[in-house]
Amino acid sequence: MVEGPALLVLTLGAVVLLLLLILVFKLHAFLSLLLVSMALGLGSGMAPSRVLKSIQAGFGDALGFIAVVVALGSVIGRLLEHSGGGRALAQWLLEKTGERHAVWAVFFAAFLIGLPIFFEVGFIILVPFVYSLARQSGKSLLYFGLPVAAALTVTHAMVPPHPAPAAAAQLLGADMGKAILYGVALSIPMALIGGMGYGVWIARRIFVPVPEAAAVGPQPEGGRAPHPLLVALLLVLPVLLIFAASIAESARPPALAAWQFFGHPFTALMLAALGAIFLFGLRRGLNRDAVQRLAEEALKPLGSLLAIIGGGGAFKQIIVDSGAGTYAGRLLADSAISPLLVAYLVAFALRVAQGSATVAIITAGGIVAPLVRGLNGYSPEILLLALCAGGTALSHVNDAGFWLVNQCLGLSVADTLRTWTVMKVITSAVGILCVFAAHWMLG
Repeated sequence: MVEGPALLVLTLGAVVLLLLLILVFKLHAFLSLLLVSMALGLGSGMAPSRVLKSIQAGFGDALGFIAVVVALGSVIGRLLEHSGGGRALAQWLLEKTGERHAVWAVFFAAFLIGLPIFFEVGFIILVPFVYSLARQSGKSLLYFGLPVAAALTVTHAMVPPHPAPAAAAQLLGADMGKAILYGVALSIPMALIGGMGYGVWIARRIFVPVPEAAAVGPQPEGGRAPHPLLVALLLVLPVLLIFAASIAESARPPALAAWQFFGHPFTALMLAALGAIFLFGLRRGLNRDAVQRLAEEALKPLGSLLAIIGGGGAFKQIIVDSGAGTYAGRLLADSAISPLLVAYLVAFALRVAQGSATVAIITAGGIVAPLVRGLNGYSPEILLLALCAGGTALSHVNDAGFWLVNQCLGLSVADTLRTWTVMKVITSAVGILCVFAAHWMLG
């Protein structure tokens, strides 16, 4: 077996090889993770049979919890999108706040919608409102577009059941309930300062008109959209149940087991999914076949994503079983470098290098988890926040989200870098600063 500094160099070489396979040779991230895991295991001196068992164990461990969480979240999001519930919530908030506070209305709508729905889907749902408000007010399209984009992209990277933070939480051994609550709490200042702070500020300096070809957007299928209060309640229901279970674990009431059962992410998300099926599907006239079709549409695209998550788990397990994680962890414990900074920088570097926040966070979780395991004074949840803050950082031309914002808002590449990219850097910086502040106060 390779040991000591040579093993650490071999592991760093494996990370470089991973980036080369993804970026240069354009190999799918799942295949790249699998090949690099095999190469690292064999190169470190592990027996071939042990390498395969480690990959199997890591793959299964990563997916055993995450597959359920991601699948349930996807079903909720698809039903919400199909019913027009997201648009209804945004419209209701606009009516309540008025044009003067419209930017706050769409910001909060985006934040709530972003809890279960992927960034790209949420942005497409809300961008017609951004167009409409910009037309009516005469303000720059950025004035409404950047706050919406900030709320959606931050929750996508920071809050389970979104795939990246959910997978990283599993890899780090974080409590999923706490991961959701802490992720929501940290997302608020990140989105506020990045979107409502920088976004509104830069909108006053760069005027972007509404594109002439801007569409109104599709109307909800199956009749009138569900009531916005029902939409809001369903979106926050899993968070409320998980929060209640956390309080119950501290208060130790007689029915603690029941609180823990209903507050578990599986149960909380299942109840929300069943509620979405009834409120956004059956109650609006859809038959069972139509609801089943929507669920299948939500689950079909998850194959590639779950494979990547499993590949990240396999890579993590090889790092653990080869001894690289233990050795690097000892070095990290003896050094003056904060593990929070290490987690942040690893995810940041992967994000900048290959573009996808999901791939960056999951891969970084596989790399960092063995290094920080067992470190005193650092909870898995605080390390998760640092890692996700790094993974949501600098978005540029190799990121699909960059081009979505570029096209929907009608920006030049230079203006997209000055607005969207800078905003992403600010949200990331706010996130890691808040993580360090929370760790200092709680430590």
